[in-house]
Amino acid sequence: MSRVAAVTDHVTPYDRLGLSDAAVEQLLRTGEQRAALEAYFGLGEYRELVELAAAAAQCPIDRALPHVFVVPGILGSLLGLRRRAPLPDDVVWLDPLDIQAGRLALLDPHSGAPVEPLGAVLYSHLKLKLRLRAAGFPVTLYAYDWREDIITLGESLAARLREHAPRPAAIVAHSMGGLVSRIALAQGGTAHVTRAVLLGTPNFGAFSPLQALRGTYAVVRNLARLDPGRSAGELAERIFGAFPSLYQMLPAAADGFDLTDPRHWPDGGPAPRPALLERARRFHRALPAPDERLAVIAGIGRRTVTAVARGSDGFRYTITSGGDGTVPAESAAPPGMQTYYTRAAHSDLTLDGPVAAAVVDLLRFGVTTRLPARWSSRARARAVISDAELAALPAGKLHWARLSARQRQAFLDGLNEPPPVRLRVPRSG
Repeated sequence: MSRVAAVTDHVTPYDRLGLSDAAVEQLLRTGEQRAALEAYFGLGEYRELVELAAAAAQCPIDRALPHVFVVPGILGSLLGLRRRAPLPDDVVWLDPLDIQAGRLALLDPHSGAPVEPLGAVLYSHLKLKLRLRAAGFPVTLYAYDWREDIITLGESLAARLREHAPRPAAIVAHSMGGLVSRIALAQGGTAHVTRAVLLGTPNFGAFSPLQALRGTYAVVRNLARLDPGRSAGELAERIFGAFPSLYQMLPAAADGFDLTDPRHWPDGGPAPRPALLERARRFHRALPAPDERLAVIAGIGRRTVTAVARGSDGFRYTITSGGDGTVPAESAAPPGMQTYYTRAAHSDLTLDGPVAAAVVDLLRFGVTTRLPARWSSRARARAVISDAELAALPAGKLHWARLSARQRQAFLDGLNEPPPVRLRVPRSG
């Protein structure tokens, strides 16, 4: 039996929950499969989704409003393999049982597995969709293969948007999805897109992709806790290090420090792939200037890596409160762009009620008063932590089947939790 044939016989509860957003909305309205959905979303989230699904069903679509395409960020679309009915599709990302079985390796683009997007991660995006629907907007959750080159992804999104023309359309994009959307808006045939709202987009890059490539990012370290046979460094080098998109979100060169140059990387630890670094360099040059249709919501006040330097123990990361926990505010809010600020964490930008209300305003009226349009901080507190220190943080292996429902929920909620460092004001002199 071939490797690809073998994986088609692997069915988990997470495969069975890999339903479309329309199917889950129907279950929320009828109360069917309540126990399974409560286990997936958590009790509190489930109850809120039931209320939102009811509100969305009662609100007719306003045909005068643009059709909204919600574009997730990296990791925000389910990836897996298609199977013939009656079997459910084989969800690889994000299926903890598959990760426990070592099947995350299927995401390596060189594995030969026919992995494709299976839908948006509903835990992160269904609430935003229902809030937009309850405001009268027609909404599509746009899933894509976030491992791929961002320019290719943007061209594919543009082709999908052109299918909707000439009817008005709009975009709400999270994180890397904002870069995909910027590429799409620069393509021909997208003039019917009237507005694009970017949530926590790394317009100038972020350091979390660098940490992912080094195996010291929280997501990669936590995934390694589930994978019995691989360390975080091995996951970074063998799997995540093969994703062009991660390299393209590295910060552009500044002050002579160029992360797209392999000579500027430490000698030890997971090594970058020179061809993908060169592709990232070309991406920085090709990213179009901000479009006048763009509005930005940037997160602030969260412990975020805002600078990096090379040290004897790997990269050394400076952490301040100047971002959303993942993307520095200066990257999410380029000068001259219409910008609003929130204290919601990066992963919560698609879940937060005030952010969703501001998005509705921006789509309807082009402005909002629900979030502040200015932000300044005199906070000087910071911390510095190295690759070696991050790699040494406690991260014992977990067995998913032995965790309680509450422990599983806590693990998934904390997948992107920043390191437990304390910010301190540097001593003067």
